[in-house]
Amino acid sequence: MIAVLVFVAIGRASHDEAGSVTGFLTTAWPFLAGLALGWAVTRAWNGPLPLWPTGVGIWIVTVAAGMVLRVISGQGTAGAFIIVALLFLGLVLLGWRTVAKFFMNAAPSS
Repeated sequence: MIAVLVFVAIGRASHDEAGSVTGFLTTAWPFLAGLALGWAVTRAWNGPLPLWPTGVGIWIVTVAAGMVLRVISGQGTAGAFIIVALLFLGLVLLGWRTVAKFFMNAAPSS
């Protein structure tokens, strides 16, 4: 969830739209709903760490559902925005899993 909120905050700030709480929530809700759907589709509560299929599934569903919900709610989905969303959310939603896996594998076994 933090990854999505950071994505929204950075995006709004880059377009000088950072000040409005309602604007922030308007931008955030489609992606938060997509994230929840991604968790449900992948049943991530059973094992949130694997990159595949959990991480990739959450990432793709979050972006796809977020964009569909933006269209339905009358918000924009410019091509550049879709690319930025895919790249940023892919980096953060898959990145923390990669780092966690690295540290879990590097931990000494008892």
